Amino acid sequence: MIFERDNWQEIFATIRKNKLRTFLTMLGVFWGIFMLVIMLGAGNGLRNGVLKEFAGTATNSFYIWAQRTSKAYKGMQPNRSFNYTTVDTERLKLLPELEVVSPINQLGGHEGTNNVIRGLKTAACEIQACYPNIAKISNIKMKDGRFVNEMDINEKRKICVIGPRVVEMLYKKDEKVIGTYIRVNGVYFMVVGVTVVTQGGNDGREQAQRINIPYSTFQNAFNYGNVVGWFAIKAKDNVSAEEAEKHVMSILKERHKIAPNDLKAIGHVNLAVEYKKLNGLFIGIEVLVWIVGIGTLLAGVIGISNIMLIVVKERTKEIGVKRALGAVPAQIVGQIVLEAIFLTSISGYFGLVIGIGLLEALDSAIGNSGEMFTNPTVDLSVAIKALSVLILSGAFAGLIPASKAVAIKPVEALRTE
Repeated sequence: MIFERDNWQEIFATIRKNKLRTFLTMLGVFWGIFMLVIMLGAGNGLRNGVLKEFAGTATNSFYIWAQRTSKAYKGMQPNRSFNYTTVDTERLKLLPELEVVSPINQLGGHEGTNNVIRGLKTAACEIQACYPNIAKISNIKMKDGRFVNEMDINEKRKICVIGPRVVEMLYKKDEKVIGTYIRVNGVYFMVVGVTVVTQGGNDGREQAQRINIPYSTFQNAFNYGNVVGWFAIKAKDNVSAEEAEKHVMSILKERHKIAPNDLKAIGHVNLAVEYKKLNGLFIGIEVLVWIVGIGTLLAGVIGISNIMLIVVKERTKEIGVKRALGAVPAQIVGQIVLEAIFLTSISGYFGLVIGIGLLEALDSAIGNSGEMFTNPTVDLSVAIKALSVLILSGAFAGLIPASKAVAIKPVEALRTE
């Protein structure tokens, strides 16, 4: 049936006879599959751009910092400020559900005043005091040299690891960096490593302009004593980050005499929760895109089905002749369904190719510079799904007209003028 020459000759003859009608009919299917591909690609681009913020970060981790209390508790007044200390660090390290407890302190920021000097050049940088285990939470990659290690912590070495933007601001192109000295808030540090940016968006800009120094050195050089700015914490793989966060917060509230129902005293961000929310949002967007896209596609398919009904009406006498000459219903149905599949497949194929081509061009134009929109493409599985929808749609478009054609009695068809 598919490879019979006569069938294809009839199909092409019908198309040539009604070129404008065929074009407008196919345009509906073309537009449907084109919009489906574009919307799926745009959804992927938005998803990739937003989730890029999580790149290089353990999603079962959370951050906790001190704010002001909002409730009176155990003789303590509300609106009280407090600080975490190294005692809190040691207490949290005893919790079996936690894999990493990394205290952090910070000076300055990438949008603040200049606080780093090298020769005649100055820069505004984020100075971060950290332990080596922070690399288990933030995926720190080295472009050159090494990161902070345990010996640096134990010996309170005045060394630092700088981001690529710091290199651009303080050094000439191709100038040696490792082994040189920079002055941070009046204290000299030797550069032992240069990091690579592994995060996107604002986090990536902060990372590029960050200077990491050993936690013990920071506390000593800048007179921070035992004060801890905030904690970066990673739960073990078999432990819920949400439950671990609740346990940590309850311990800290108890230690610092904070009311259990005080929701403002401790600031916190749980990446596991945020990641789960975003994933759910994008799954919902993808489902909506498929519903809208398939709805648009079906509108085009219904258009083809209506046109095929008109074609059947126009060819009533021809169908009657075929039936009188011995054509079985299966042959009539097969030809009409084949014609419908052909029209939907051709128009859908062009919609698919042009849609993917447009997304590829957009991806090339944006590159890696997009913050909230990155890599707006569709993968092979989506293309296969779209083609499957096309074939099924084509068959569906031809079924109703085909059933009408089969219902025509040869004698009545031959009487039709």
